[in-house]
Amino acid sequence: MRKTLRTQGHSRLIALLKEQRLRMRLTQQQVADQLGVPQSFVAKYEGGERRLDVLEFIEAAEALGADPHELFAAVVAQVKIEGTG
Repeated sequence: MRKTLRTQGHSRLIALLKEQRLRMRLTQQQVADQLGVPQSFVAKYEGGERRLDVLEFIEAAEALGADPHELFAAVVAQVKIEGTG
């Protein structure tokens, strides 16, 4: 299995999280505060420098006021449409 960092699927996941953050008018610092992590954690995953594990993804989605199931379903649907991982 190949790594997912910087693949189209990973890029779409990050884009959805960032879009949700901007939609909610939250700063990276506000999200980081909710997660109990440094702002650089959010900056690194949004910048594609860091992968999120599934539990981190759930926590990030919830910190953004999003349903993790819906966000994940959107990523899965996009990856299937693009035929990429």
